[in-house]
Amino acid sequence: MIDMPRTQELQRIQRVALGDFVHRSALKFPKRTALVDGAIRLSYAELDARSSRFGHYLQSTIGSGQQIGMLCQNSADMVVAYNGIHKSGNVWVPVNLKLDAATIAYILRHAEVSAVVVDEAFAAVPEIAGLLNKLGVPLILTMVATAEAVGTTLAQAERGQEDALPDAAIDGGQPALIMYTSGTTGNPKGVVHSHVSVATATLGSVAGFGYTERDVASGVLPLFHCAQHTLAATVHAAGGCLVLSRGFVPDDIRALMLREKFTAFVGLPMMYAALLADPGFHCPSLRLAVYAMAPIPKPLIAQIAERLTRNVMLATGQTEIYPPTMTFQPLMHPGLDANYWGISLIHNETAVMDESGRLLGPGEPGEIVHRGANVMLGYFKDPDATAAAQRFGWHHTGDLGMWGEEGQMMFLDRKKDMVKTGGENVASVKVEAALLAHPAVAGVGVVGLPHPRWAEAVCAFVVKKPDAALTEADLLAHCREHLSGFEVPKLIRFIDALPATATGKVRKNVLREQFAETAAEVFSKEMNAL
Repeated sequence: MIDMPRTQELQRIQRVALGDFVHRSALKFPKRTALVDGAIRLSYAELDARSSRFGHYLQSTIGSGQQIGMLCQNSADMVVAYNGIHKSGNVWVPVNLKLDAATIAYILRHAEVSAVVVDEAFAAVPEIAGLLNKLGVPLILTMVATAEAVGTTLAQAERGQEDALPDAAIDGGQPALIMYTSGTTGNPKGVVHSHVSVATATLGSVAGFGYTERDVASGVLPLFHCAQHTLAATVHAAGGCLVLSRGFVPDDIRALMLREKFTAFVGLPMMYAALLADPGFHCPSLRLAVYAMAPIPKPLIAQIAERLTRNVMLATGQTEIYPPTMTFQPLMHPGLDANYWGISLIHNETAVMDESGRLLGPGEPGEIVHRGANVMLGYFKDPDATAAAQRFGWHHTGDLGMWGEEGQMMFLDRKKDMVKTGGENVASVKVEAALLAHPAVAGVGVVGLPHPRWAEAVCAFVVKKPDAALTEADLLAHCREHLSGFEVPKLIRFIDALPATATGKVRKNVLREQFAETAAEVFSKEMNAL
């Protein structure tokens, strides 16, 4: 065996560090626009200099190797700050702003943060101000709008610092970020990723989606989520431009896409439906339309292809294995339904596994597992959960799938969302896809709820399109045409809106909690009437 010890100098030469993406693009494209945030336009030279200055500030005040929390909405300041955290050798801990104060407090304490970067407006919210005060750590305020800001502002932190890249000793395998899961079954888990794991996903995304320095990409999803963060890192690694939005307002986004000449849009299916609700909207500059979080019905795919671009791609992934992991091109596989996930990108490998660790072949359902450098280091302070997720030498996703036609992965359901009714397994996503195919349906969530005869019953909660004339009987008739008898919902209820995460994923645990009592009453009456 060749013995070649990795010296400190070689570590420096071979370094993989997330802050280097912006720095290297600035060396190649200093004047090119890296970031657009309303009236703010930062060149690569400016983004690199500002993030380096903040990195120097952190090194001088906090040091390196510390966890730094972040409570920010999409903004140029946020991008400057998290790149500065990476450059300083510290660990970024972004927090979902939609969480309640108690959960935010749990995350910041569990992560043992040494400082918090926070938007001034958010820091002024009484509940948030109270918990930040109790933490007793330094605050760096971003998006400052008043002259009386309490605490150190990002501008003050940058002032007087060097523009040069901080000289931080960064090993690619060390933690770069801790991103917390949604915590639908308990407290959120802290997913620890290294510089290598996120960089690997980023470079795989550059290759898989063909990003270059000529691309102008969307920043509609929240940057505290892995999907938008990896897109931002990908665009900045390629030298392209990221256009940020605070939220999704269809009229505003349509205008932004045309004004900035977007070449790539990454969004949720409902976003595409909303954009295309304007029959006159086209975006001639768009070359790539990526969707995630949920399947898109074929009629909507056809609209995207006709009015936006034919280069339509699904991207999958999860916090624990940094996205993207797989991609599917529906127009290249017209015979496959909307629940296909496709094939792996170049940086990771995918398989289907049974409970004993045996890898399964085509047509055999099991758990979708991955391995590759984009897998997390583990769950922060939770070795048991880490071991469970990494058994048999693969990362376990909790998703059920099966290799199908043309070597493409077919997603069946989340393990926890599979409905077991009358001895049959029903994939909630299959029922959802059938309901979404109805032209009057805007959104749907399908869950299993307890039933005195069937153990669980398939229950559908549906959001109608505005002014749609649709009845439960209409939908049941539609389902009978497209589903097997045991898959047809035993309960359909119309609701105004689906409970969702910040990225639009339906919170099925909330549906189960909200409607368990209602379903129990309905099913009890039905059984008594027999």
